[in-house]
Amino acid sequence: MLRLIIAVLLSSCAAWPQALRSLKSVPTPEPADLNTYVKDKVALVALGKALFWDMQAGSDGQTACATCHFHAGADHRSQNQLSDQNRPFPVNSTLDTASFPFRRFADPSNRGSEILSDSSMRVGSAGTFRRVFKEIVPGQAAELGEDMLDRPEFIAAGLQVRRVTVRNTPSTYNAVYNVRNFWDGRAARIFNGATPSGSAADAPGLLVARDGTLRREQVRIDNSSLASQAAGPVLDHLEMSYAGRTWPVLARKLFGLRPLGLQRVASDDSVLGPMARAGGRGLDDRFTYLNMVQAAFQPLYWESTEVTDGFTQAEHNFPLFWGLAIQAYEATLISNDSPFDRFQESNGIALTTQEQDGLRFFQTTGRCTQCHGGAEFTAASFTAAGQGRNAGRAFQRTGVRPVEEDSGSGNGNFKTSGLRNIELTGPYFHNGGEATLEQVVEFYRRGGNVAPNNNNIRPFNVTAAQSAALVAFLKALTDERARFDRAPFDHPELCVPVGHREAQPGVLAAGGNAMFPRSAAEKWAGLPAVGAGGHPAPLQTFEELLKGVGADGSRSHALNDACSVPLP
Repeated sequence: MLRLIIAVLLSSCAAWPQALRSLKSVPTPEPADLNTYVKDKVALVALGKALFWDMQAGSDGQTACATCHFHAGADHRSQNQLSDQNRPFPVNSTLDTASFPFRRFADPSNRGSEILSDSSMRVGSAGTFRRVFKEIVPGQAAELGEDMLDRPEFIAAGLQVRRVTVRNTPSTYNAVYNVRNFWDGRAARIFNGATPSGSAADAPGLLVARDGTLRREQVRIDNSSLASQAAGPVLDHLEMSYAGRTWPVLARKLFGLRPLGLQRVASDDSVLGPMARAGGRGLDDRFTYLNMVQAAFQPLYWESTEVTDGFTQAEHNFPLFWGLAIQAYEATLISNDSPFDRFQESNGIALTTQEQDGLRFFQTTGRCTQCHGGAEFTAASFTAAGQGRNAGRAFQRTGVRPVEEDSGSGNGNFKTSGLRNIELTGPYFHNGGEATLEQVVEFYRRGGNVAPNNNNIRPFNVTAAQSAALVAFLKALTDERARFDRAPFDHPELCVPVGHREAQPGVLAAGGNAMFPRSAAEKWAGLPAVGAGGHPAPLQTFEELLKGVGADGSRSHALNDACSVPLP
């Protein structure tokens, strides 16, 4: 009988939520066998930060990885951020408080009550115009291309706008703890050196210099989902690239440009400061992307001068350099010093009484730790996988939208996202359909938006005081370094597109670019370079953006500063 009881208890362990604790207690996952490829990890991080923030990486010379991950690792722009895979949607529209939530109930606490309004739209991120790649021009960030016809929803009166991604942008902060990345997990744990899939069939392998000759060798690097993820957007013709651009072409362009050549870098940048060009833009003359690669990677992968199919070994192997370098930089973006972390480290006054009430609700009545447990606040983490707990809750039906609108990783399953810095990363869920944390609490209070679901989201009773306490606790997961862009979250200058200009209300203005006559005129916002000390003002939240709070300079990233980058 005792043996039976023990067996039952052990089998039940898989259903136990992970205990909440400080993120400082969790080691940062590292790629397996990294030293095979990398000779200097410090140089690798510097290369990764430069590549991540460099607007020259986009085919238009205006789009960086950071364009969609500039704000606490996410994106809080409000104009030209909508898409819909299923129905027509308004072009270049501006979100406001009345736009949310996307599904409204007569009784917000009752999923069975009358649906007053509904939308299958998603708040994504503006990427690139739909164009086909022609060629690069040596020494120029902007590539030659030509307009391609786009979906009618991205065209108005013959003018095209920047296309918008089909899911809300997840934060890069703490993403190193995810076993798989993207909402649908398609960024594999295994990096194949070229694509997000992890499959050897999708990658040609590296050109490796051995015994004086170049030979192809397959790549299989474990614990490297961030490298897999980084390999996707840069060649995607919706996010950063013109259709048809290849890795060797991108490498050749970047090898011929000053790193971050359009952007200013703070002299006290925590990584790039010593490399910054004094009084100018980009990095100092001593640094090129090629010699940064050579400083970071083993010579086997770049030293040959042999030309194969018109490209050098280093140009062929650029996806490996890109993926591992950006992964190394993103692995430094760990926010582990929130009030919650300090409270878990025996600082009893780090959380207010209200925040502690919210923590208790989070762990008990709310049952939130069933999916958002552990130091990472997600069942999709390495820690959760390693302990064998709640594995089925890493990707699950969220109850946000009907399955037929977006199958996610299959059957409507989406990654359980972490909650750290959630105050700064709205709008929420994979469709961006909730604007505030209060709306998120209402969502869970009614047991989600759709039924049936298989995700154990159950309605719960919550008083106004308990709801306020839960929101207060969620805000206590914000690291002040993230709130103020302090190191390691400091960054180079960046400009982001924030919608398109109109000749008159509802009528797009022409951009005036002879090469791309179909492109609508754009609006841009500037984000100044910030060093290790961060901004004097906190980051603006999405809710504050919608309400106009912070436009007076009391918030950073309010998206009303002029762009000073000399755009191509």
